[in-house]
Amino acid sequence: MAKRWYVVQAYSGYEKHVMRSLKERVGIMGMEDLFGDILVPTEEVVEIRDGKKRKSERKFYPGYVLVQMDMNDDSWHLVKGTTRVLGFIGGTADKPSPITDREADAILQRVNEGVDKPRPKTLFEVGEVVRVNEGPFADFNGVVEEVDYDKSRIKVAVLIFGRSTPVDLEFSQVEKT
Repeated sequence: MAKRWYVVQAYSGYEKHVMRSLKERVGIMGMEDLFGDILVPTEEVVEIRDGKKRKSERKFYPGYVLVQMDMNDDSWHLVKGTTRVLGFIGGTADKPSPITDREADAILQRVNEGVDKPRPKTLFEVGEVVRVNEGPFADFNGVVEEVDYDKSRIKVAVLIFGRSTPVDLEFSQVEKT
């Protein structure tokens, strides 16, 4: 039978610890044939701090670890007996149900895309009001007209002398109000 993906709830902030513990326990118990991948779904995000681009990781689902496994009594006990594991999500406490292949594929695809193309930490929406914090229009408020995530640029309509003027700015030059 093929291994299925299960969602394991971990103490928040201990997802990576649980992932490492599970991998270690699988090796110690010699149960590699029952387990596949064990991962914490994250994506790389880019933020600009002090004028410098910084990359960091953001978890899609804080508090959760994805475990690919062949469910039986032994594998269930190995996961449940791992420190900082609260239990499985879905199904019943003693008979958890796996997530669908479609859900698993969507999560894995998002993880892979996050590695290739980091996303900005702050997401802007058209129509949202932002404050310009740098440049000739500093301290002006404006409405977002366009967002270009590939170039990390944003077009904002700023009121200057009672007229709406489109201004092209970098993400670092604006902040959410």
